[in-house]
Amino acid sequence: MNTEYRKSLPGTDLEYYDTREAVEAIQSGSYDKLPYTSKILAEQLVRRCDAESLTDSLKQLIERKRDLDFPWYPARVVCHDILGQTALVDLAGLRDAIAEKGGDPAKVNPVVPTQLIVDHSLAVEAPGFDPDAFEKNRAIEDRRNEDRFHFIDWTRTAFKNVDVIPAGNGIMHQINLEKMSPVIQDRADEDGHRIAFPDTCVGTDSHTPHIDCLGVIAIGVGGLEAETVMLGRPSMMRLPDIVGVKLTGKRQPGITATDIVLAITEFLRQERVVGAYLEFFGEGASSLTIGDRATISNMTPEYGATAAMFYIDDQTIDYLKLTGREPEQVDLVEKYAKETGLWADQMNEAQYERVLEFDLSTVVRNMAGPSNPHRRLPTSALHERGIAKDLDKALAEEKEGKMPDGAVIIAAITSCTNTSNPRNVVAAGLLAKKANELGLIRQPWVKSSFAPGSKVARLYLEEAGLLPELEKLGFGIVAYACTTCNGMSGALDPKIQKEIIDRDLYATAVLSGNRNFDGRIHPYAKQAFLASPPLVVAYAIAGTVRFDIEKDTLGYDKDGNAITLKDIWPSDEEIDRIVGEYVKPEQFKQVYIPMFDLGDAEQAESPLYDWRPQSTYIRRPPYWEGALAAERTLTGMRPLAVLGDNITTDHLSPSNAIMMDSAAGEYLHKMGLPEEDFNSYATHRGDHLTAQRATLANPKILNEMVRDEKGEIIQGSLARLEPQGEVKRMWDVIETYMKRKQPLIIVAGADYGQGSSRDWAAKGVRLAGVEAIVAEGFERIHRTNLVGMGVLPLQFREGETRNTYNIDGTETYDVKGDIAPGAELTLVIHRKNGESVEVPVICRLDTAAELGIYSAGGVLQRFANDFLESEGAA
Repeated sequence: MNTEYRKSLPGTDLEYYDTREAVEAIQSGSYDKLPYTSKILAEQLVRRCDAESLTDSLKQLIERKRDLDFPWYPARVVCHDILGQTALVDLAGLRDAIAEKGGDPAKVNPVVPTQLIVDHSLAVEAPGFDPDAFEKNRAIEDRRNEDRFHFIDWTRTAFKNVDVIPAGNGIMHQINLEKMSPVIQDRADEDGHRIAFPDTCVGTDSHTPHIDCLGVIAIGVGGLEAETVMLGRPSMMRLPDIVGVKLTGKRQPGITATDIVLAITEFLRQERVVGAYLEFFGEGASSLTIGDRATISNMTPEYGATAAMFYIDDQTIDYLKLTGREPEQVDLVEKYAKETGLWADQMNEAQYERVLEFDLSTVVRNMAGPSNPHRRLPTSALHERGIAKDLDKALAEEKEGKMPDGAVIIAAITSCTNTSNPRNVVAAGLLAKKANELGLIRQPWVKSSFAPGSKVARLYLEEAGLLPELEKLGFGIVAYACTTCNGMSGALDPKIQKEIIDRDLYATAVLSGNRNFDGRIHPYAKQAFLASPPLVVAYAIAGTVRFDIEKDTLGYDKDGNAITLKDIWPSDEEIDRIVGEYVKPEQFKQVYIPMFDLGDAEQAESPLYDWRPQSTYIRRPPYWEGALAAERTLTGMRPLAVLGDNITTDHLSPSNAIMMDSAAGEYLHKMGLPEEDFNSYATHRGDHLTAQRATLANPKILNEMVRDEKGEIIQGSLARLEPQGEVKRMWDVIETYMKRKQPLIIVAGADYGQGSSRDWAAKGVRLAGVEAIVAEGFERIHRTNLVGMGVLPLQFREGETRNTYNIDGTETYDVKGDIAPGAELTLVIHRKNGESVEVPVICRLDTAAELGIYSAGGVLQRFANDFLESEGAA
């Protein structure tokens, strides 16, 4: 440990590391010019690195170099139950492997504090117009997930350094924002000194940057990378591309934070900030509340960045007070930030390699869609974009007792993007109140729901008298969980589902979430749109997206006057009055003090889990078996799929409901599960036998190897078995190749692996026998997960694609060359006619640490080898 720069923090009884002095010792006058992110990264280097490596690492930050790796030691790991549980299943399996090799399994524990929040398991089976929806949905959740919850409860007592927040309490992002992050940590080091330092975390969800709004570096990682951090290993990184985003102007009246973030998402996508750390500043940023900032930070993955930081300022302090943080903690945040140059007023000299400018006053009322969160849809352009049309036809169908074209079958106020922002929730409540006063109703085919991310939302809505107004329109609270946005929208009314199928109806969903990829929200919602909470309520009244929400008539008052959106839209003054009067610190304390009173649990009887052999949720992972134990030859590989651009992790491993006619559905039926309890793909990811059947199982996927007689690509989870040339269901082809022990490759386009940070998008293909993936480019988290599973990511040279080489899937592939970070390798394509083509590709193992993980076969294999070596040495 380097103690040279450890000093007393003025005005406290704590110590801190004087990063300014360490940086200035290398280059005078450089500290104040550093971006906020670099100051945080520099602090943890000063605190954690030895003197020998500190100078080289700090130079990378000061001189804006990117040629050397340096370690990052996050202070915490935050997990939701799907990837968090999967990570802990991996660790439980690792304990078994360590025990079988003669090691002590009890020593395998998270070293870094790990917080697991059970929030991704609940499906909205009972909708928001059912007064008992919350209790019914929770009962179903407990019944379906008994195996999973048994295991999660065991981890709480079997692993050290793991805290568990059980189901029914809220979502990880909102709890992290409202309670778990201290912004500035106060911890004792190994010498017993109490040290103040910035809070940082990684989370097993791509929306972990939600709390970047507090000035906390928090990034989403895959479960495999989270496991590395849990086990005390640094996350190796190079200086990221840090982009300044200057916000100017102020929002126009009636514009919500959702409108702003959808506009910013489109803007930043166009500015190509993929992988960058963004820092928002300027007068526009200062005018935004933490709730507004959280809405922007939450959608970091939607505009492709890694982090979306805001400086610590008076808004931060006010928010910490509002959410019931202790006065001593609030005082520490302010003192530390001002002492170390992290306070907003001290960031004026920060220099960025690139600065973007966005004017908040230009933002209009927005939606996003269909199909992509960065596809901004101004509500003024609904006709122009071909969304609002044929309303007369829709109304005629409605009069005939049919659902209209464009029927909104799901309208959901969902959790993380919007319910951390009381203004957005209150706006929905006020709109509902005015709609009720004028006699407007929800259309009967709309499955409506309200799933806030925190119990605090209920308290302030009840006190303000707005919850009954939402309930009257069908937006009663169905859960405190991640629901519709995660594909957990639940079953439709059977009559409605039958009509959609019989008429092949264009049915849609409107939700206040952050993801609207095709096939994600519900199998029968052909497309989905993102919107602010009040707009979601308005669309439940309209009942169809063929409606011009700005101009068309929502209904008539008792005097026969037409009612349009402007008649029920609340004013900013109304919203701010309610928020100011009814959102109180006492509410946060009332919710969170008992939630985090975890007590002392008895230690588990054994450090090894007693696996349930018939479980379809929790199964001992096969790290040293089958494909994961097989040697990767990188020769004779056959394509499993040839894919286009923007392939998401939803395509690679869907998270939504399991259908009976799917490979996973057939397996669960064979295992004796009733169809109503199949649950979602996401909840079964602790059982590889179920989860691997989700590989490339999205019904919307387009495998370019599978075409009709006209040469058109056939949509669906299909593959072509070679050399026979037979088209079959994807899983059937995978199973055949597994039996043959056939090594596989996937060929893809740009931005491969966008979306949620789900491990099974990498685990599934590895278990299928995929040894390499060649693409035009990779999303950051997914590339890391591929490396963590021992899959080799390869990238075409700039300007070259699968089409450059006329790839059709009949080929076999070899990889030649010495595998090294950034090396140019040769992909040899052997065509069916006997010709061979040599294609230069870039090895996307980006660091020496990644090379070590890949060489060992994966992150857990590497840890086991290192652990056993250290045990033997001891």
